[in-house]
Amino acid sequence: MEFRVAAAKVGKYATSESGDTLEMIERPSGGLSFVLADGQRSGKSAKAISNVVTRKAISLLADGVRDGAAARAASDYLFTYRSGKVVATLNILSVDLASRSLVITRNNPAPVVLIDDSKIRTLDSPSEAVGSRQNIRPSICEVPLNLGLTAIVFTDGLVHAGDRRGRPMQIIGCVQELLDDEFVDPLLWANHLLDVAVELDDGRPSDDISVLVGTVLPRSEKQNRLLTVSMPL
Repeated sequence: MEFRVAAAKVGKYATSESGDTLEMIERPSGGLSFVLADGQRSGKSAKAISNVVTRKAISLLADGVRDGAAARAASDYLFTYRSGKVVATLNILSVDLASRSLVITRNNPAPVVLIDDSKIRTLDSPSEAVGSRQNIRPSICEVPLNLGLTAIVFTDGLVHAGDRRGRPMQIIGCVQELLDDEFVDPLLWANHLLDVAVELDDGRPSDDISVLVGTVLPRSEKQNRLLTVSMPL
């Protein structure tokens, strides 16, 4: 088996910078963690908040701290740093080779879509954003690694795409169409979901949108680890 992941992001229309931050770290015990944070408001102020949260979580994960503890510490740090006056959503997606599992950590009212054994389910248990108070606990789901296991993580910009125009984003419907079409291609899926959301907002996103897709696929012959990034300048 091999794990493939892709992300697609776009900033809020007419803002100088996206308030979403995505970081990746290799886990000391083997595997990868992806940390996605969405700062309160938009633009540079939101970016500063999401940077604080992701940096704290990434540094702890790099030291071998478990995902849930890293999320709680990042929340406590933001609360102390900004005196509880700002919040951020936080998601951590980890492929943990020590436990041979996919670990999904949420401090985000927005759900995570999980595909396991070709069945789509939504991880939507109540979850609180980080930074408003101390001792905020994340919602954690851990699933054994198996072929086809796929997680789709996103910020609330995807959830609310099209709301202002009375045509809300149908995330599960889009995922079902993709699943019916062919095997999971993380880059194609992330781009498709983002494109649909932007189209619903008439090409002018009403919020920052980030989509992260990770999936377990049959192992290819090559043993190389690959990372590809593309960003507008």
